[in-house]
Amino acid sequence: MQLFYNPEHCTLCPRGCGAVRGNTIGKGFCQMPDQPMVARAALHQWEEPPISGTKGAGTVFFSGCALRCVYCQNDRISQQNFGKVISKSHLREIFNKLIQAGAHNIDLVNPSHFSHVIGEVLEAPLSVPVIWNSSGYDRVSTLQALAGKIQIYLPDFKYPDSHAALRFSEAEDYPSVAKNALIEMVRQTGPYVLDENGLLKRGVMIRHLLLPGRLQQAKEVMDWIAQTFEPKSVLFSLMGQYVPCGRAEALPALNRVLRKSELKAAIQYMSALGLEGYIQEDTSAVKEYVPAFDLTGVKEETVQREKII
Repeated sequence: MQLFYNPEHCTLCPRGCGAVRGNTIGKGFCQMPDQPMVARAALHQWEEPPISGTKGAGTVFFSGCALRCVYCQNDRISQQNFGKVISKSHLREIFNKLIQAGAHNIDLVNPSHFSHVIGEVLEAPLSVPVIWNSSGYDRVSTLQALAGKIQIYLPDFKYPDSHAALRFSEAEDYPSVAKNALIEMVRQTGPYVLDENGLLKRGVMIRHLLLPGRLQQAKEVMDWIAQTFEPKSVLFSLMGQYVPCGRAEALPALNRVLRKSELKAAIQYMSALGLEGYIQEDTSAVKEYVPAFDLTGVKEETVQREKII
């Protein structure tokens, strides 16, 4: 299936805002230009064990976002437009350099609004798995156009209820969109596969960030996963890293870290359902774990530099 993309009327994400994607920021809901904007590209050790492994994931952080999460730890790049616009050939070179540095995979963080470019860049397969690390707010037709180019999907499932999705991320349709997207992701990859070293080679790992006061909603997320997918078909990652960031500090409901009792109850519920996966303890709930968005790994591409010389 070919990805339909019109730079004069963009409908890549579920917003379908019809923006003109030009060469400058400020166009459309994601505020991003036609070509990819990247804020950091480096080996990353802070993903789940089957992704980070011993050498790290080759993580590429894209700027812009189709959501407006009030608690986003990466809001400098997701909502403040920090990053560098690069070419398709430069993006491919970044992938290759990360692989040469020992990356177990190429981990594309928040890539959805640049799917038209990523699809082209991945036309020639890489030597390592490619991870689609998204908010879960993905259009099914866009995912279908990427089939065969993405080996691992690492989506969030943030909210089971539209009220919270609207209040915290300005996306009332998030629950239905995310459910359809997750089903399509699993359809594409089939049951997850780990290699002899415990690294994820193919499959879907669904993440859920536990928010303060929303234990019941976390249980609803886990219930849906357990009811929708066969045992041993998907992995689940329960994340306890929440710390108030950005606009969340002005919202009483979100302006605190998790209580130990909340995380403990969520862990117990995950275990009772028999969900296979990973648990991120509350020791990760510190702002120091936010990556340095300083254009690390995003330099002029080699070919351009040689021409100047």
